[in-house]
Amino acid sequence: MDRIIVDAKKRKFGLNLKELYQYRDLFLVLAWRDLRVRYAQTFLGLFWAFLQPLFTLLIFVVIFGRALKVDTGDIPYSVFALAGMSAWSYFAYVLSQSGTSIIGAQEMVKKIYFPRLVIPLSKAVTGFVDYIITIIFLVVMMIIYQVPLTGKVFTFPIFFLLNVLAGLSIGIWTSALTIRYRDMQHVIPFVVQVGMYATPVAYPASLVPDKYQWLYHLNPMVGVVEGYRYALLGIEIHGEYYLLSYLIILLLFVSGLYYFRRVERVMADII
Repeated sequence: MDRIIVDAKKRKFGLNLKELYQYRDLFLVLAWRDLRVRYAQTFLGLFWAFLQPLFTLLIFVVIFGRALKVDTGDIPYSVFALAGMSAWSYFAYVLSQSGTSIIGAQEMVKKIYFPRLVIPLSKAVTGFVDYIITIIFLVVMMIIYQVPLTGKVFTFPIFFLLNVLAGLSIGIWTSALTIRYRDMQHVIPFVVQVGMYATPVAYPASLVPDKYQWLYHLNPMVGVVEGYRYALLGIEIHGEYYLLSYLIILLLFVSGLYYFRRVERVMADII
C-alpha cells in the first residue's frame, strides 16, 4: 500500500496533475455515483433530460419568437435558441453542482485525505449526459429545419472546452467560497436564473447597444454562446469584444484554482 504524506509546508498553489491522476478512480466513482443518484427512483428517468430543454424552448419560442419577434436572420428561432441553450444548460449544471459539491461531501472531506479538487471536477463529467441529449435534440431540429453545418463546425471543440472551463471556473470559486460563506448556496441559483437573461441565449448579442458591448462581454458566457452559434449555425460573432469573455474565463479559472488550493489546506477544519 502506498504511503501518503500530507506536508503542510508545501506550496500553496500547484495543480499537481500527478496527484489528480492517481485519484482518477475516485474521480470516476464520484461521477458515476452522481449519475445513478440523479435519476434514481424517477418515473421518466433520462427522459427528464429531454423534457427540460423542450419546455424551456417552448417558452422562448412563445415569448421571444412569437410575441417579441426577435430577429435571428435566416436561422429559425427555435434552432437559434436551442444552440444557445445547449451551451447555457451545461454551464448552469456544472456551476450549480460544483458550487455546492464540497458542502455536499463534507463528511468524506473530514474523514480521509484526497485532492479536494476531484469533487467539483467530477461534476463536469456528470453533466455530459444531459448535454449530449440536448445536442442530439439540436441536431434533430437542424435536420427538420434543414439548417446545414458549415466548415466552421471544426471550431466547435474550442468553444466546448471554453464552456467546460467557464462552468468549472465559477464552480471552483463558489465551492471554495461556500465553505466560509454559506450564503453562497442561495446566491448560486439566483445567479443561474438571472444569468440566463443576461446572456444571449434567447436573443442575439447584437440587440445590446454597441456602447455597452464591452460591459456585456464581461459575462464569460456571452462569448461561449456566440461561439456555439458560430460553430454550429455559421452565424458570425457580433462585435469585437468576444475575446474579452474568453480572457475572463481564463482569469476566473486560474484564480479559482489558486483560491481553492489556499482554502483546501484548512478545508476539513472549517467545513
